[in-house]
Amino acid sequence: MKNRLQITDDDRWQSVVNRDVDADGQFVFAVQTTGIFCRPSCRAKHALRKNVRFFADARQALAAGFRPCKRCQPDKDSAQQHRMEKIAHACQLLEQELPLTLDELSRQVAMSPYHLHRLFKATTGMTPKAWQQSWRARRLRDALAKGVPVTQAILNAGFPDSSSYYRKADEALGMTAKQFRKGGDNVSVRYTLADCDLGRCLVAESERGICAILLGDDDARLAADLHELFPAAQDVPADAEFQQRVREVIAAINSRDTPLSLPLDIRGTAFQQQVWQALRAIPCGETVSYQQLANAIGKPKAVRAVASACGANKLAIVIPCHRVIRGDGALSGYRWGIGRKAQLLQRETTREEP
Repeated sequence: MKNRLQITDDDRWQSVVNRDVDADGQFVFAVQTTGIFCRPSCRAKHALRKNVRFFADARQALAAGFRPCKRCQPDKDSAQQHRMEKIAHACQLLEQELPLTLDELSRQVAMSPYHLHRLFKATTGMTPKAWQQSWRARRLRDALAKGVPVTQAILNAGFPDSSSYYRKADEALGMTAKQFRKGGDNVSVRYTLADCDLGRCLVAESERGICAILLGDDDARLAADLHELFPAAQDVPADAEFQQRVREVIAAINSRDTPLSLPLDIRGTAFQQQVWQALRAIPCGETVSYQQLANAIGKPKAVRAVASACGANKLAIVIPCHRVIRGDGALSGYRWGIGRKAQLLQRETTREEP
Protein backbone atom coordinates (compact mmCIF):
# COMPACT_ATOMS: atom_id res chain seq x y z
CA MET A 1 0.00 0.00 0.00
CA LYS A 2 1.23 3.50 -0.80
CA ASN A 3 2.30 5.80 1.95
CA ARG A 4 -0.52 8.16 2.81
CA LEU A 5 1.58 11.19 1.79
CA GLN A 6 2.14 9.65 -1.65
CA ILE A 7 -1.51 8.96 -2.46
CA THR A 8 -2.71 11.11 -5.36
CA ASP A 9 -6.24 12.28 -6.10
CA ASP A 10 -6.34 9.72 -8.90
CA ASP A 11 -5.61 7.02 -6.30
CA ARG A 12 -8.34 8.40 -4.06
CA TRP A 13 -10.83 8.47 -6.91
CA GLN A 14 -10.06 4.85 -7.75
CA SER A 15 -10.75 3.93 -4.11
CA VAL A 16 -14.10 5.73 -4.37
CA VAL A 17 -14.95 3.92 -7.61
CA ASN A 18 -14.05 0.59 -5.96
CA ARG A 19 -15.89 1.55 -2.76
CA ASP A 20 -12.76 0.41 -0.95
CA VAL A 21 -13.53 -0.23 2.74
CA ASP A 22 -9.80 -0.20 3.55
CA ALA A 23 -9.60 3.42 2.38
CA ASP A 24 -12.12 4.56 5.02
CA GLY A 25 -10.36 6.77 7.55
CA GLN A 26 -7.68 7.83 5.06
CA PHE A 27 -9.75 10.60 3.45
CA VAL A 28 -13.28 11.72 2.63
CA PHE A 29 -14.67 12.98 -0.66
CA ALA A 30 -17.22 15.72 -1.26
CA VAL A 31 -19.60 16.28 -4.14
CA GLN A 32 -19.90 19.94 -5.08
CA THR A 33 -23.30 19.59 -6.76
CA THR A 34 -24.96 18.10 -3.64
CA GLY A 35 -22.89 19.71 -0.89
CA ILE A 36 -22.40 16.29 0.78
CA PHE A 37 -19.22 14.46 1.75
CA CYS A 38 -18.82 10.69 2.15
CA ARG A 39 -16.47 7.86 3.05
CA PRO A 40 -14.70 6.11 0.14
CA SER A 41 -16.80 2.98 0.73
CA CYS A 42 -20.15 4.78 0.57
CA ARG A 43 -22.76 2.84 -1.42
CA ALA A 44 -24.40 5.97 -2.85
CA LYS A 45 -24.44 6.48 -6.62
CA HIS A 46 -21.15 7.80 -7.92
CA ALA A 47 -20.91 11.46 -8.87
CA LEU A 48 -18.97 12.76 -11.85
CA ARG A 49 -15.24 12.98 -11.21
CA LYS A 50 -15.16 16.68 -12.12
CA ASN A 51 -17.59 17.45 -9.26
CA VAL A 52 -15.60 15.61 -6.55
CA ARG A 53 -13.18 17.16 -4.05
CA PHE A 54 -11.05 15.30 -1.53
CA PHE A 55 -10.32 16.18 2.09
CA ALA A 56 -8.03 14.58 4.65
CA ASP A 57 -10.84 14.15 7.16
CA ALA A 58 -14.40 15.10 8.08
CA ARG A 59 -13.29 18.22 9.95
CA GLN A 60 -11.82 19.75 6.79
CA ALA A 61 -14.91 18.89 4.76
CA LEU A 62 -17.19 20.45 7.37
CA ALA A 63 -15.02 23.59 7.45
CA ALA A 64 -15.40 23.84 3.67
CA GLY A 65 -19.18 23.92 4.08
CA PHE A 66 -20.08 20.33 3.15
CA ARG A 67 -22.63 18.20 5.07
CA PRO A 68 -21.99 14.58 6.16
CA CYS A 69 -23.76 11.82 4.26
CA LYS A 70 -26.56 10.29 6.32
CA ARG A 71 -25.91 6.91 4.75
CA CYS A 72 -22.21 6.35 5.46
CA GLN A 73 -21.92 8.89 8.33
CA PRO A 74 -18.32 9.99 7.62
CA ASP A 75 -18.33 12.32 10.63
CA LYS A 76 -18.43 9.42 13.11
CA ASP A 77 -15.44 8.91 15.41
CA SER A 78 -13.64 6.37 13.23
CA ALA A 79 -14.12 4.12 10.24
CA GLN A 80 -13.57 1.08 12.44
CA GLN A 81 -16.26 2.20 14.87
CA HIS A 82 -18.60 2.84 11.98
CA ARG A 83 -18.05 -0.67 10.64
CA MET A 84 -18.57 -2.18 14.09
CA GLU A 85 -21.83 -0.28 14.42
CA LYS A 86 -22.95 -1.73 11.10
CA ILE A 87 -22.14 -5.26 12.26
CA ALA A 88 -23.94 -4.68 15.55
CA HIS A 89 -26.96 -3.47 13.58
CA ALA A 90 -26.74 -6.53 11.33
CA CYS A 91 -26.73 -8.81 14.38
CA GLN A 92 -29.87 -7.11 15.69
CA LEU A 93 -31.59 -7.55 12.33
CA LEU A 94 -30.65 -11.23 12.23
CA GLU A 95 -32.17 -11.74 15.68
CA GLN A 96 -35.69 -11.07 14.43
CA GLU A 97 -38.28 -13.77 13.78
CA LEU A 98 -38.38 -13.30 10.01
CA PRO A 99 -35.32 -14.77 8.25
CA LEU A 100 -33.17 -12.45 6.15
CA THR A 101 -31.11 -13.29 3.09
CA LEU A 102 -27.62 -11.82 2.73
CA ASP A 103 -28.86 -9.46 -0.01
CA GLU A 104 -31.73 -8.21 2.17
CA LEU A 105 -29.40 -7.73 5.13
CA SER A 106 -26.80 -5.89 3.06
CA ARG A 107 -29.43 -3.45 1.79
CA GLN A 108 -30.59 -2.65 5.31
CA VAL A 109 -27.07 -1.92 6.59
CA ALA A 110 -25.98 -0.17 3.38
CA MET A 111 -23.04 -2.43 2.53
CA SER A 112 -22.34 -4.71 -0.39
CA PRO A 113 -23.11 -8.39 0.27
CA TYR A 114 -19.45 -9.28 -0.25
CA HIS A 115 -18.06 -6.73 2.21
CA LEU A 116 -20.80 -7.41 4.75
CA HIS A 117 -20.12 -11.16 4.66
CA ARG A 118 -16.36 -10.66 4.97
CA LEU A 119 -16.57 -8.08 7.78
CA PHE A 120 -19.29 -9.96 9.67
CA LYS A 121 -17.28 -13.18 9.69
CA ALA A 122 -14.05 -11.42 10.63
CA THR A 123 -15.81 -9.67 13.53
CA THR A 124 -18.00 -12.45 14.96
CA GLY A 125 -16.25 -15.60 13.74
CA MET A 126 -19.52 -16.67 12.11
CA THR A 127 -21.26 -16.02 8.82
CA PRO A 128 -24.53 -14.05 8.93
CA LYS A 129 -26.37 -17.28 8.11
CA ALA A 130 -24.70 -19.16 10.97
CA TRP A 131 -25.45 -16.28 13.35
CA GLN A 132 -29.12 -16.37 12.36
CA GLN A 133 -29.27 -20.14 12.81
CA SER A 134 -27.57 -19.89 16.21
CA TRP A 135 -30.08 -17.27 17.35
CA ARG A 136 -32.99 -19.41 16.15
CA ALA A 137 -31.62 -22.36 18.10
CA ARG A 138 -31.36 -20.21 21.24
CA ARG A 139 -34.96 -19.01 20.86
CA LEU A 140 -36.09 -22.57 20.28
CA ARG A 141 -34.29 -23.89 23.37
CA ASP A 142 -35.76 -21.13 25.53
CA ALA A 143 -39.27 -21.73 24.22
CA LEU A 144 -39.10 -25.51 24.71
CA ALA A 145 -37.74 -25.06 28.23
CA LYS A 146 -40.77 -22.85 29.01
CA GLY A 147 -43.21 -25.51 27.83
CA VAL A 148 -44.25 -23.99 24.49
CA PRO A 149 -45.63 -26.72 22.16
CA VAL A 150 -42.97 -28.06 19.81
CA THR A 151 -44.50 -26.87 16.53
CA GLN A 152 -45.29 -23.42 17.89
CA ALA A 153 -41.81 -23.11 19.42
CA ILE A 154 -40.21 -23.94 16.06
CA LEU A 155 -42.31 -21.39 14.21
CA ASN A 156 -41.85 -18.70 16.87
CA ALA A 157 -38.08 -19.21 16.70
CA GLY A 158 -38.13 -18.15 13.05
CA PHE A 159 -37.74 -21.47 11.28
CA PRO A 160 -39.51 -21.34 7.90
CA ASP A 161 -42.95 -22.86 7.58
CA SER A 162 -42.02 -25.71 5.27
CA SER A 163 -41.86 -29.47 5.25
CA SER A 164 -38.20 -29.29 6.28
CA TYR A 165 -38.48 -27.05 9.33
CA TYR A 166 -38.46 -29.97 11.77
CA ARG A 167 -35.23 -31.23 10.22
CA LYS A 168 -33.67 -27.75 10.40
CA ALA A 169 -34.73 -27.38 14.02
CA ASP A 170 -33.26 -30.81 14.84
CA GLU A 171 -29.93 -29.80 13.27
CA ALA A 172 -29.88 -26.59 15.31
CA LEU A 173 -30.50 -28.44 18.59
CA GLY A 174 -28.29 -31.42 17.88
CA MET A 175 -31.31 -33.65 18.63
CA THR A 176 -35.03 -33.63 17.96
CA ALA A 177 -37.13 -30.95 19.62
CA LYS A 178 -39.13 -33.64 21.43
CA GLN A 179 -35.94 -35.20 22.76
CA PHE A 180 -34.77 -31.78 23.95
CA ARG A 181 -38.11 -31.22 25.68
CA LYS A 182 -37.70 -34.51 27.51
CA GLY A 183 -34.25 -33.62 28.69
CA GLY A 184 -32.23 -34.95 25.81
CA ASP A 185 -33.75 -38.35 25.24
CA ASN A 186 -36.78 -40.53 25.84
CA VAL A 187 -34.84 -42.32 28.58
CA SER A 188 -33.96 -40.33 31.70
CA VAL A 189 -30.33 -39.51 32.27
CA ARG A 190 -28.99 -40.82 35.55
CA TYR A 191 -26.03 -39.48 37.46
CA THR A 192 -23.97 -39.76 40.60
CA LEU A 193 -21.31 -37.66 42.34
CA ALA A 194 -17.85 -38.70 43.49
CA ASP A 195 -14.51 -37.28 44.63
CA CYS A 196 -11.62 -36.88 42.21
CA ASP A 197 -8.22 -35.21 42.28
CA LEU A 198 -9.78 -32.01 40.96
CA GLY A 199 -12.56 -31.77 43.54
CA ARG A 200 -16.07 -33.11 43.11
CA CYS A 201 -17.13 -34.79 39.90
CA LEU A 202 -20.60 -35.49 38.52
CA VAL A 203 -20.83 -38.41 36.09
CA ALA A 204 -24.02 -38.87 34.06
CA GLU A 205 -25.01 -41.46 31.51
CA SER A 206 -27.84 -42.09 29.10
CA GLU A 207 -28.72 -45.31 27.35
CA ARG A 208 -26.10 -44.41 24.74
CA GLY A 209 -23.17 -43.82 27.09
CA ILE A 210 -21.49 -41.26 29.33
CA CYS A 211 -23.16 -37.95 28.46
CA ALA A 212 -21.72 -35.55 31.06
CA ILE A 213 -18.62 -35.21 33.22
CA LEU A 214 -18.82 -32.02 35.26
CA LEU A 215 -16.26 -30.70 37.72
CA GLY A 216 -16.83 -28.43 40.71
CA ASP A 217 -16.80 -28.04 44.47
CA ASP A 218 -20.51 -27.93 45.30
CA ASP A 219 -22.79 -30.92 44.72
CA ALA A 220 -25.93 -28.81 44.48
CA ARG A 221 -24.38 -26.55 41.87
CA LEU A 222 -23.20 -29.53 39.82
CA ALA A 223 -26.66 -31.10 39.92
CA ALA A 224 -28.22 -27.78 38.88
CA ASP A 225 -25.79 -27.51 35.97
CA LEU A 226 -26.72 -31.00 34.82
CA HIS A 227 -30.44 -30.26 34.98
CA GLU A 228 -29.90 -27.23 32.75
CA LEU A 229 -28.42 -29.62 30.19
CA PHE A 230 -30.77 -32.54 30.81
CA PRO A 231 -33.95 -31.45 32.63
CA ALA A 232 -35.09 -35.07 33.04
CA ALA A 233 -31.85 -36.24 34.72
CA GLN A 234 -32.37 -38.38 37.84
CA ASP A 235 -30.06 -38.94 40.79
CA VAL A 236 -30.53 -42.69 41.24
CA PRO A 237 -28.63 -45.28 43.30
CA ALA A 238 -25.79 -46.58 41.18
CA ASP A 239 -25.92 -50.32 40.56
CA ALA A 240 -22.71 -52.33 40.41
CA GLU A 241 -22.25 -51.83 36.64
CA PHE A 242 -22.79 -48.08 36.82
CA GLN A 243 -20.43 -47.84 39.82
CA GLN A 244 -17.74 -49.59 37.79
CA ARG A 245 -18.19 -47.17 34.90
CA VAL A 246 -17.99 -44.21 37.30
CA ARG A 247 -14.73 -45.61 38.71
CA GLU A 248 -13.34 -45.80 35.18
CA VAL A 249 -14.29 -42.17 34.57
CA ILE A 250 -12.65 -41.05 37.82
CA ALA A 251 -9.51 -43.04 36.97
CA ALA A 252 -9.31 -41.29 33.60
CA ILE A 253 -9.73 -37.89 35.26
CA ASN A 254 -7.10 -38.60 37.90
CA SER A 255 -4.57 -39.91 35.39
CA ARG A 256 -2.19 -37.86 33.30
CA ASP A 257 -3.13 -39.60 30.07
CA THR A 258 -5.42 -42.61 30.52
CA PRO A 259 -7.97 -42.80 27.68
CA LEU A 260 -11.57 -43.57 28.57
CA SER A 261 -12.78 -46.61 26.66
CA LEU A 262 -16.44 -46.31 27.66
CA PRO A 263 -19.10 -45.37 25.08
CA LEU A 264 -19.76 -41.64 24.99
CA ASP A 265 -23.04 -39.90 24.24
CA ILE A 266 -21.72 -36.69 22.68
CA ARG A 267 -24.61 -34.32 21.98
CA GLY A 268 -24.20 -31.08 20.10
CA THR A 269 -24.65 -29.31 16.81
CA ALA A 270 -22.68 -30.43 13.76
CA PHE A 271 -20.20 -27.57 14.28
CA GLN A 272 -19.71 -28.39 17.97
CA GLN A 273 -19.15 -32.04 17.12
CA GLN A 274 -16.48 -31.02 14.63
CA VAL A 275 -14.68 -28.88 17.22
CA TRP A 276 -14.88 -31.57 19.90
CA GLN A 277 -13.48 -34.17 17.53
CA ALA A 278 -10.52 -31.89 16.81
CA LEU A 279 -10.00 -31.39 20.56
CA ARG A 280 -9.70 -35.13 21.10
CA ALA A 281 -6.89 -35.21 18.53
CA ILE A 282 -4.66 -32.86 20.59
CA PRO A 283 -1.93 -35.01 22.19
CA CYS A 284 -1.44 -34.98 25.94
CA GLY A 285 1.21 -32.43 26.91
CA GLU A 286 0.48 -30.16 23.94
CA THR A 287 -1.69 -27.08 23.58
CA VAL A 288 -3.16 -25.17 20.65
CA SER A 289 -4.61 -21.71 20.26
CA TYR A 290 -8.22 -21.05 19.34
CA GLN A 291 -6.95 -19.85 15.96
CA GLN A 292 -5.02 -23.09 15.40
CA LEU A 293 -8.09 -25.10 16.36
CA ALA A 294 -10.22 -23.10 13.92
CA ASN A 295 -7.60 -23.75 11.22
CA ALA A 296 -7.63 -27.47 12.03
CA ILE A 297 -11.35 -27.78 11.26
CA GLY A 298 -11.01 -25.74 8.08
CA LYS A 299 -12.77 -22.64 9.42
CA PRO A 300 -9.97 -20.13 10.13
CA LYS A 301 -12.37 -17.20 10.62
CA ALA A 302 -14.57 -19.01 13.16
CA VAL A 303 -12.34 -18.38 16.18
CA ARG A 304 -15.12 -17.06 18.41
CA ALA A 305 -17.48 -19.84 17.40
CA VAL A 306 -14.75 -22.36 18.21
CA ALA A 307 -14.31 -20.79 21.66
CA SER A 308 -18.07 -21.05 22.23
CA ALA A 309 -18.01 -24.72 21.25
CA CYS A 310 -15.19 -25.32 23.75
CA GLY A 311 -17.27 -23.63 26.43
CA ALA A 312 -20.24 -25.87 25.59
CA ASN A 313 -18.26 -29.06 26.19
CA LYS A 314 -20.04 -31.32 28.70
CA LEU A 315 -17.35 -33.99 29.02
CA ALA A 316 -14.51 -32.52 31.08
CA ILE A 317 -11.01 -33.83 30.31
CA VAL A 318 -12.34 -36.64 28.10
CA ILE A 319 -12.87 -33.92 25.50
CA PRO A 320 -9.76 -31.90 26.45
CA CYS A 321 -10.88 -28.31 25.94
CA HIS A 322 -8.34 -27.38 28.66
CA ARG A 323 -5.63 -27.82 26.02
CA VAL A 324 -6.76 -24.70 24.16
CA ILE A 325 -5.11 -21.43 25.15
CA ARG A 326 -4.97 -17.89 23.85
CA GLY A 327 -2.74 -16.97 20.94
CA ASP A 328 -0.36 -15.12 23.27
CA GLY A 329 0.07 -18.25 25.40
CA ALA A 330 -2.09 -17.02 28.29
CA LEU A 331 -4.77 -19.20 29.84
CA SER A 332 -8.28 -18.23 28.78
CA GLY A 333 -11.63 -19.09 30.30
CA TYR A 334 -12.42 -22.63 31.35
CA ARG A 335 -15.88 -23.89 32.18
CA TRP A 336 -14.60 -25.53 35.36
CA GLY A 337 -12.26 -22.78 36.50
CA ILE A 338 -8.88 -21.38 35.46
CA GLY A 339 -7.23 -22.99 38.49
CA ARG A 340 -8.25 -26.46 37.31
CA LYS A 341 -7.09 -25.66 33.79
CA ALA A 342 -3.67 -24.63 35.07
CA GLN A 343 -3.48 -27.75 37.23
CA LEU A 344 -4.36 -30.00 34.30
CA LEU A 345 -1.85 -28.41 31.94
CA GLN A 346 0.91 -28.55 34.55
CA ARG A 347 0.16 -32.22 35.18
CA GLU A 348 0.22 -33.03 31.47
CA THR A 349 3.44 -31.18 30.73
CA THR A 350 5.28 -32.78 33.67
CA ARG A 351 7.15 -35.86 32.59
CA GLU A 352 6.27 -38.99 34.49
CA GLU A 353 9.03 -40.91 36.25
CA PRO A 354 10.21 -43.94 34.26
